[in-house]
Amino acid sequence: MKLSIIIVNYNVEHFLEQALISVYKALNGIEAEVIVVDNNSVDHSLAMLAEKFPQVRVMANKENVGFAKANNQAIRESTGEYVLLLNPDTVVEEDTFEKCLAFMDATPDAGGLGVKMVNGQGEFLPESKRGIPLPSVAFYKLFGLSKLFPHSRKFGTYHLTYLSNDEIHSVEVLSGAFMLLRRSVLDKIGLLDEDYFMYGEDIDLSYRILKGGYKNYYFPKTRIIHYKGESTKKGSLNYVHVFYKAMQIFASKHFSKNNAKLFNFLINCAIWFRASLAALKRILSRLLLPAADALVAYAGLFFLAQYWNHTVLAGRESAFPHHYFYAVLPLYILVWLLSVWICKGYKRPFGAARASQGIALGTVAILLVYALLPESLRFSRAVILLGTMWTLIAVNLLRSIAKLLPHGMSGSKPSELRRVAVVGSADEAERVLNIVRMMDNKCSFCGIIATDTETRTTTPPAIGNILQISELLTLYRINEVIFCSKNLSSEQIIDLMCQLPAGQMEFKIAPEGSMAVIGSSSIFSPEAAFTIDLHSITQPANRRKKRAFDVVTAIILLLFIGIDIWFVKDKGGLVSNIFSVLAGGKSWVGLSKVYAEGPLSQLKPGVLRPTDAFRGCQFTDEMLSKSDQLYARDYTAKTDLVTLVRGFRKLGDNL
Repeated sequence: MKLSIIIVNYNVEHFLEQALISVYKALNGIEAEVIVVDNNSVDHSLAMLAEKFPQVRVMANKENVGFAKANNQAIRESTGEYVLLLNPDTVVEEDTFEKCLAFMDATPDAGGLGVKMVNGQGEFLPESKRGIPLPSVAFYKLFGLSKLFPHSRKFGTYHLTYLSNDEIHSVEVLSGAFMLLRRSVLDKIGLLDEDYFMYGEDIDLSYRILKGGYKNYYFPKTRIIHYKGESTKKGSLNYVHVFYKAMQIFASKHFSKNNAKLFNFLINCAIWFRASLAALKRILSRLLLPAADALVAYAGLFFLAQYWNHTVLAGRESAFPHHYFYAVLPLYILVWLLSVWICKGYKRPFGAARASQGIALGTVAILLVYALLPESLRFSRAVILLGTMWTLIAVNLLRSIAKLLPHGMSGSKPSELRRVAVVGSADEAERVLNIVRMMDNKCSFCGIIATDTETRTTTPPAIGNILQISELLTLYRINEVIFCSKNLSSEQIIDLMCQLPAGQMEFKIAPEGSMAVIGSSSIFSPEAAFTIDLHSITQPANRRKKRAFDVVTAIILLLFIGIDIWFVKDKGGLVSNIFSVLAGGKSWVGLSKVYAEGPLSQLKPGVLRPTDAFRGCQFTDEMLSKSDQLYARDYTAKTDLVTLVRGFRKLGDNL
């Protein structure tokens, strides 16, 4: 056996499916075995493997034993001359294994090999090549010097940024996402250290390869996509703690006692530093808008009070006391801000309505207290009322301005409307578009970029061919591209991802025969939506809403039957369906099939089905089943209304 490929899976079913599709394409002509170790996933990973990849050797653990231990289980059972540790959230090129094995065969001093990795936006991943995290290297990395001086051999050692990303180099550390190992070397230095649960084991093994007298090589002549961190939120404090804990284990094993203490001190400083920065950022982000409200409110009140002082009170030979400007006015503002907070006016996303309610409530509170005060403490009701008007205007203006600011300052998410292009053949791209249309109502544009450059299709949704892709993405302002892996090789997909503007758009891949569309930070699929079987349509409140919608709509259709009937194909069927709905025998919208048991068996048959909301689309039986699941989980009366309007001509049909 030439090659043993080992993948450890934990709740990433769709990434695993895509990875295996790319693996088997790349194994053409290579004697190899594929072993998947599942760490007690609760998704449908095992069922997917049994159905779609029966040739894979599966080792199903009853608990999550961690990355190192799971890999060791498979290594001990494998028989290949070379062992590849591969993450499930990767896609390899068709010639990746051929090129890597040829290099290892021709380089006897190579104990391990890593490749060039790009993320889901086509950007180079610096962890493709790394140095040993010595105390000095860790210091430069943790405190930002490596970013400030990336080309310095002294400061750029952590990610070896002074080395070219496109040339073969001997490096110190390989990434565990793709780690090709010579079995004879593993026999000599040992397997992965199981003291590491997650993170650090690749650094440890790379270091032991070097100590064993071998070299690790960075090999950029082939590339992989690595959707890094799908099982772990890498920005979280928990990730920071787990990762640096692994670094502490490494230091205690391989550094001298003094160096290990220094390293651990730096690690602890880094954890506290990051935690402090995160806490400070949260505090500042929450105080930013209240502080802005207070500032503009005080500026307006101060101006109004000064104007009232010089125009009205001066004529009466009176004036506000000095403390009125620096104690009373701030007190008014404090009451308003507290009232806005009580009315959830500072809850994200920030809304003008809640803020206005808070200011109104605060004004009532101020006036009530004002009425109870002795005459000597009643300064001016007019300033309070004028100040209320100013604060209302200013606060609403601030929120309008905030909506124009980048996310994080505004408190609201930027527009989620997406402009999507699917790159593939007509049939496959249309299949993928059907998934997108069915799953997501936030696409403002969907188009197909054909892979067949000879075909000139002007019928929507085709917008052009792959030779024009750069111009098409600009012309149609596309911000999301979905590649059909049935029509494009992994190499072509990675080429396009690297050629197109990195970081400016989202790239996703639709694996052949899969209902999933996979991106760098998400899985877009019907199956992913139903890992928890909520069936919200069966909840009593939603069933009452659905029945109310049916009855009201039936009455309206009956009242305007003289008009309705001209827009329906089966006129007699419309009348029959109206009375059937009123009698409770039918619903205007129902599922595509009748369920004999389970919560969905309680639902009435429908005149229309959920897919009638998508005019002109053809759906397979599998797609119809998924549309039923979506409709059942995410039911709203609006869904029924949209389906009824779009499927109006079918209201006389009898399914």
